[in-house]
Amino acid sequence: MLESLFVPTLIVALAEIGDKTQLLALLLAARFRKPWPIIWGIVVATLANHFAAGAVGNWVAGFFSPATLSWILAASFVAVAAWTLVPDKLDEDEESGLKKYGPFLTTLIAFFLAEMGDKTQVATVMLAAQYPHFILVVIGTTLGMLIANVPVVLAGNFAAERLPLTLIRRLAACAFAALAVYAGYQALKLSGLL
Repeated sequence: MLESLFVPTLIVALAEIGDKTQLLALLLAARFRKPWPIIWGIVVATLANHFAAGAVGNWVAGFFSPATLSWILAASFVAVAAWTLVPDKLDEDEESGLKKYGPFLTTLIAFFLAEMGDKTQVATVMLAAQYPHFILVVIGTTLGMLIANVPVVLAGNFAAERLPLTLIRRLAACAFAALAVYAGYQALKLSGLL
């Protein structure tokens, strides 16, 4: 049961380092200089986004046999591992114009939109399909987002400029690759090939 919480937390925390939402957190912290409304905006936006993603993953899992789902998850984790190696850039237009709503609402809207189709949202769908406790997966992915983003909001440029982003992206890719290997092993076992 705790695996449904801890694995998503670790995976998303690693995947989020250098992600565009982390860059967005840095930009919002620099513009507003009010960390707590920004942090609460991240919490609410991530919970809403990841709850929807987790619900989709949990729902989709019911359409496939365990073996087929394991094959799909293995392929998806390989794709996300490759995607994690590509550095994100913040699209300046995503945040422009939102500043007039204040730090909380700006963060809530910007984070929710920035997470749409992002690798951590896709990972949440896949993790919720893989683990039986979808609420724990959502809590774990949200904690992972906070582990990666709260220090950036609190420390601003200081922390972000000193992190070895390439190494962290590689570690996250390895974590997704390990999940792909595990899902592939499960698929072989469930298919009767092992």
